[in-house]
Amino acid sequence: MSGPTMRAWWIRTDADAMVLELREVPQPAPGPGQLAVRIEAAALNRGEFIAGHGLHAAGAPARPAGFEAAGTVTAAGPGVQGWQPGDRVMGRCDGAFAEHGLMEAGEAFAMPGALSWEQAACSTVTYLTAHDMLMAQGRLRAGEWLLVTGIASGVGVAALQVAQALGARVMGTSGSSAKLERLQALGLDVALHTRGPDFVPTVRQASGGRGVDLVVNTVGGSVFAACVEALAFEGRLATVGYVDGVVAAPLDLMALHKKRLVLFGVSNKLRTVAHRVAAAQAFARDLLPLMAEGRLLPMVDAVFPFEGLEDARQAMVSGQHVGKIVLRMG
Repeated sequence: MSGPTMRAWWIRTDADAMVLELREVPQPAPGPGQLAVRIEAAALNRGEFIAGHGLHAAGAPARPAGFEAAGTVTAAGPGVQGWQPGDRVMGRCDGAFAEHGLMEAGEAFAMPGALSWEQAACSTVTYLTAHDMLMAQGRLRAGEWLLVTGIASGVGVAALQVAQALGARVMGTSGSSAKLERLQALGLDVALHTRGPDFVPTVRQASGGRGVDLVVNTVGGSVFAACVEALAFEGRLATVGYVDGVVAAPLDLMALHKKRLVLFGVSNKLRTVAHRVAAAQAFARDLLPLMAEGRLLPMVDAVFPFEGLEDARQAMVSGQHVGKIVLRMG
């Protein structure tokens, strides 16, 4: 192996089990429009570690692990302007669980001084998702009600914070009363202690009988019908994930029709780089200033050393965390 090398985690699915491998691989060089980054911290995202979630099929080739990171620019590729070695940067980074990585310059952000490396590492994927589901598609406005199923997740906590910044009121479900207590301290208006679809009566009561204006469903098909039922007239429903593994659910067409509902998905799976860059520009315009002011601060639940990715993955699988789990390189 010629040239500089680095350590990097790779991931594969073997008989429906996730397998992590620490490898010695060539250090990547930036191509056109890319930044080379010495990674300081990288965040875990649940979808990457769910077999059959669309990211891995059993027997598929292994690939570099990790989605997002924060670090220091070491070099800029051809055509990149505005970045210099030594700049502190955060953003999407394929293969983020490594000592070095590459970012598309159009998806990279100057790291706000208000953030630590750990916070910066989890400031992009979840908050880009929150912008997409609450603002770009969800059109959430001040005074409206938002319901988030599985609100203790990284995306759920980001949705809570963004909704508060917009002046909306928030309900959230979780199977853990302790998690809900932590989120109530952050301003969660209505805590719904449940993992199932039994939250509709309480949602109706709390909203004065009309239902909620926007639902963010991070759980999946097991609560989909209840999410539709909980929506108010002209409500919107965002499907973000399916950690319950249920990817099919009945749809009440009468409710869809008479309530004039809007159902939409939130995913990057089929997005092109151009789509992602446009989303990044909207994030930089609408949410990055709030991070710079310290009004949006990612919640980091636990930090693991670089060699401890398997322990970090097990912590995520256990579901005891609130917010994000981060891998620290240094």
